[in-house]
Amino acid sequence: MSDTYVPLISSGVAGPLGVVHLPRLWQKVSLEEKGKLASGYPGVGKGFDAMTLAALGLEEQAVRNYIKQNKPTYPEFEAWVKKNAKSLNRDAIEKHNAGVRGYNHDDETRKGILGACGIDDDASAFKDAVNLNNLDDWYEFHRAVLK
Repeated sequence: MSDTYVPLISSGVAGPLGVVHLPRLWQKVSLEEKGKLASGYPGVGKGFDAMTLAALGLEEQAVRNYIKQNKPTYPEFEAWVKKNAKSLNRDAIEKHNAGVRGYNHDDETRKGILGACGIDDDASAFKDAVNLNNLDDWYEFHRAVLK
């Protein structure tokens, strides 16, 4: 197995707080802080990562510092989020979750992911970023670990 890891927690997964993408953000930052995040994956990117931090009112550096210093389990991370988020309420969570689930990649990104996976870009193909990112992760995992 590789010394680095493709994150395989989907952006569509939520933990007990009900915030989609938060488990993936925890996994990516945790892997990055240990130097084990696969190349091409940012610990905190400008897409769903930034959306999640903004929705909860969390500062990126504070999240990074907490994970680096404490190496928390996911439940420990959620407990920290509960204490530190500035906008952790049902409305903010539901709005964020709808934004993540409803986001579609641009045509070029969609075509690139589908093409790499050998899937036709037709009416039956995924359009949403969560499912396209899943395909991309699985493809990258296969290339890095199984091939």
